[in-house]
Amino acid sequence: MKILVCISHVPDTTSKINFADADTKFDTNGVQFVINPNDEFGLTRAMWFKEKQGANVTVVNVGSAETEPTLRKALAIGADSAIRVNTEAKDGFQVAKELAKVVQDGGYDLVIAGRESIDYNGGMVPGMLAGLTNANFVNNCISLEVDGTNAKAVREIDGGKETVSTSLPLVIGGQKGLVEESDLRIPNMRGIMMARQKPLQVTEPTGANAETTSIKFEKPAPKGAVKLVDADNVGELVNLLHNEAKVI
Repeated sequence: MKILVCISHVPDTTSKINFADADTKFDTNGVQFVINPNDEFGLTRAMWFKEKQGANVTVVNVGSAETEPTLRKALAIGADSAIRVNTEAKDGFQVAKELAKVVQDGGYDLVIAGRESIDYNGGMVPGMLAGLTNANFVNNCISLEVDGTNAKAVREIDGGKETVSTSLPLVIGGQKGLVEESDLRIPNMRGIMMARQKPLQVTEPTGANAETTSIKFEKPAPKGAVKLVDADNVGELVNLLHNEAKVI
């Protein structure tokens, strides 16, 4: 089984986010980048298929040269090879089009993508990728088993879970639950050394056009001051909720 794991290069959640050029561009100065958490769950599941079923695992990213350390980390975790499509990721459709070319050229049986990236939270790429490659699709996937060309997946739905059966080729949008957080892997020294010898192929883009353009970014408004009310002063609490907060 050939598996392709889509890897997004995203800011660490502990990084302080700022914007530049009149809030039209993300300011990357001082920001540490990591593997998108949803993609990391998918990569760990792919490692299970590699170890238990002999699958071959390739990771892919659409991005410029600064994303290569993130791909190298994925190789250190255990992926067999990496592909970087040499173009800036501009929107979900453009990324999906570039990934579709990689999928078609590589003949992958299973594509594991994160449900969404934690930077833009678009949640569009996995579904569009499945449509562009005529593959089956399961989103919000929290469990996946593959037996030959048959697959069984569990996905989160509103108020519960749904178990579905499908077949390869398959694209999934994975998330927390696909593996346990305790199963996520940290590259060890041996993995880091081996990653230096693994192939990282740089391919030129197809030239797919972005269909959307970011006009401006805006951070959430700062939280207001907290008012503390004495536990015995119920009247004041009611007055504040009614006249200031206007929630009652």
